[in-house]
Amino acid sequence: MTGAVEIVEVGPRDGLQNEKTLLPTEAKAELVRRAVDAGLRRIEVTSFVHPRLVPQMADAEAVMAAVNTDGFLPEGVDRSDVTWIGLVLNERGLDRALAAGVDEINVVVCASETFSQRNQNISVAAMLDAADEIAARAAEAGVGRSLVIATSFGCPFEGEVAQAAVLAIADRALRAGYGEIAVADTIGVGVPRQVHELVAGIRGLAGGDAVRLRAHFHNTRNTGYANALAAVEDGVAALDASLGGIGGCPFAPNATGNIATEDLDYLLSRSGWRTGLQLDGLAATGTWIAGQLSITPPALLGRAGPFPPAA
Repeated sequence: MTGAVEIVEVGPRDGLQNEKTLLPTEAKAELVRRAVDAGLRRIEVTSFVHPRLVPQMADAEAVMAAVNTDGFLPEGVDRSDVTWIGLVLNERGLDRALAAGVDEINVVVCASETFSQRNQNISVAAMLDAADEIAARAAEAGVGRSLVIATSFGCPFEGEVAQAAVLAIADRALRAGYGEIAVADTIGVGVPRQVHELVAGIRGLAGGDAVRLRAHFHNTRNTGYANALAAVEDGVAALDASLGGIGGCPFAPNATGNIATEDLDYLLSRSGWRTGLQLDGLAATGTWIAGQLSITPPALLGRAGPFPPAA
């Protein structure tokens, strides 16, 4: 069970969005640059939501301007080598993302009605309608389109989430033309059995056997890495992770954050999967961003080091 796995870096968006410290634009851009220098090529740079709702992302346009500046990327990396992702939840957000120069838009639809209303202030049905329009317009603009199904593994308000609810959203995403579908364990309650069931369920939908699958795990109950390994063993092509393991969910009490990019890379590489990343650079960046936030990073590689240790 070996092959290539893409790690999508979500720290600049999902990580920083849930941290209390508001970093300056320059630090956010530096996080992106360091991520690229460590080999990451697909990065969720920011989100285009109302600043009043997510003040950590209020400088979305400024961050995008910084990462699109000539000379920003490390030597030897061309702008065409990287993909900048922007999260959008409505057409206004899409307008901003397209104007800012994103390469891909990421849309989030919740499988839980209560979570959708509490987190995005919209019903699931209305969000699906918005997702249809966003997909059509993004396709016309020539940018990539991915859809994340949040609370796929459980909801802090409703408890268990029916697999049928997740598959109904996946089916709608397939019909809307999304090129990639991601299942997200938003609050870190999932286990590998659920991963296997959801992947098999999506593969069983019309067109589901051809769509690219991605997974997004949080490590709140220490199952995130087991879930990640289960996902790649099921043929999931990409995994989200956050440098340093920063982030979390405001509706998940005592959340420890996203699975850490450096820890995930260690797990996959030692298990025979190819990521193309530089573990030392990932660990150093995870430690650096935690310092910028004045926190102890949930990631462990920065403390324990790789194995076997460097000579």
